[in-house]
Amino acid sequence: MGPIDYLVVEFPGNRMTGEAFPLLVDLVDRGIVRILDLMFIRKDEDGSVTALEIADLTGDGELDLTVFEGVHSGVLGQDDLEEAAVAVEPGNSAGLLVYENLWAAPFAAALRRGGGQLVASGRLNVQAVLASLEAAEAAS
Repeated sequence: MGPIDYLVVEFPGNRMTGEAFPLLVDLVDRGIVRILDLMFIRKDEDGSVTALEIADLTGDGELDLTVFEGVHSGVLGQDDLEEAAVAVEPGNSAGLLVYENLWAAPFAAALRRGGGQLVASGRLNVQAVLASLEAAEAAS
C-alpha cells in the first residue's frame, strides 16, 4: 500500500464549481491515486454542521458527481467530520478527501523489503515554499 493522505478543502459561501473533479477522476483513471473516502459538509451560520449528498452538492442539478457515489472505506468517521468542521468558517462548505498515493506503493514496498522503516513524514505548506522560493530568487 502507498502512503495515505487527506485534504480538507473549504469552499467559501458554499460555492463549489466542480472544476477540480475531472482532474481527480483523471488521477484515479491513471492509477496515480485511489480514493478511500470522499465526504462533504456544510457549516451553517449558527455553527451546525450537515453532511452533504455527493450526487448534487450545489442543488442546481448541473454538478454530476455520481462517479464518486459510494466512495467510502470507513477511514473517515463522525469524529473526523467534526474535527474538519472546526477548520471551516460558518457559511462555508468543505470536501474531505482521503486517498492512497498508488504511484508510491512500489517504492514503499521496496523500502520495506530492504528493511527500511518510516520514522517521520510530513507535508510542506505550498504558500510557505513559494514565499521561500520567491525570497531566494529576489536575493540572488
